[in-house]
Amino acid sequence: MKWGNLVIGIIADVSAVGAGGICGAILGRRVPAAWKTWLNQIFGVCAMGIGISAIVLMENMPAVVLSVILGTVIGLALRLEERIQAGGRQMERALRHFRTQPSGAEGDESLSLLVTAIVLFCSSGTGIYGCLDAGMTNNATVLLAKAVLDFFTAVIFASRIGAVVSLIALPQFCLFTALFFLARIIFPLTTPVLINDFKAAGGFLLIATGCRIAKLGDFPIADMIPAMGIVMPVSWLWTCFM
Repeated sequence: MKWGNLVIGIIADVSAVGAGGICGAILGRRVPAAWKTWLNQIFGVCAMGIGISAIVLMENMPAVVLSVILGTVIGLALRLEERIQAGGRQMERALRHFRTQPSGAEGDESLSLLVTAIVLFCSSGTGIYGCLDAGMTNNATVLLAKAVLDFFTAVIFASRIGAVVSLIALPQFCLFTALFFLARIIFPLTTPVLINDFKAAGGFLLIATGCRIAKLGDFPIADMIPAMGIVMPVSWLWTCFM
């Protein structure tokens, strides 16, 4: 796949968030509440399906399982999810003058939804895995699938809190581009076996993400992210010594 086709994965995802935010703001509360509930469940099932397709590529099952467990322990010890949520609140403060300021409980709910949207679009397991996968394997499939999901997710969020959702595309673009080029640097040090185990670890994150979106379980997605950083070294050690 050509370089331009890889970058298009990031552009497609970012554009989906921007366009979805605008469409959702236009539709407003005309989006039925039942649709929001059912679509979230469908989004979750789709994310789980993407995860399963990645897990089947696994080469060293014990190494991948160990990486997911150890990575989650590291994330919990570092309180990674709390820190990412705090970063989301900082971003919200930078964007708050772009949104309507309802008062009272409705305003608190709007703030909570905006922070949730920032964390979901900028630091979800799907996005981080998709960028690293595109950079390492020249395959933007995950990012393109995420773009489809993110468009409709942005519509749902923006129908509640307005067009400010579309502005999340700016920090999302910066983060995803950095991850993509980091992956390009790492790729020459990898092997096909390490890549497949990396994809499998990402698959576990995607399944956990899908369960959380569908409200089937409150998995600590952000705390699981370190697994993506340690799975290749653990897989290499397992291949060499086990």
